[in-house]
Amino acid sequence: MELKAGDKAPDFEVNDQNGNKVKLSDFKGKKVVLYFYPKDNTPGCTAESCNLRDNYKALQSAGYEVLGVSTDSEKSHQKFIEKQNLPFTLLADTEKQIHEKYGTWVEKQMYGRTYMGTARVTFLIDEKGVIEEVIEKVKTKDHAAQILK
Repeated sequence: MELKAGDKAPDFEVNDQNGNKVKLSDFKGKKVVLYFYPKDNTPGCTAESCNLRDNYKALQSAGYEVLGVSTDSEKSHQKFIEKQNLPFTLLADTEKQIHEKYGTWVEKQMYGRTYMGTARVTFLIDEKGVIEEVIEKVKTKDHAAQILK
């Protein structure tokens, strides 16, 4: 099932970097940037997360809460947040529960090898929990501009 603009964003419940349960429904009444990225502390994911960090005030001013999702552990997320000084929540989707619901656990290829991994996709979700936009061609160094356009 491919999610698109106009679809209801599937709810989920997973732990954040501090082991706190986070549900999408907790953010009702707020707009959410739900961004999926492959791995903490890798060049592209760091560039994307730091771009969102550098533009966090503008995203907040536009009414957005930012949630990052990868299959990394809580501990990995804590280190990533500390190292990059990230001001937003990272969700530890170690069981791929959110990935499955959003269709972001996909077959990928690198160096002729096929494997399963996270698709770098961002979902913009409105105050009512409806997907406003799906950004599939993420520009890691300029992602906030894609969201705020």
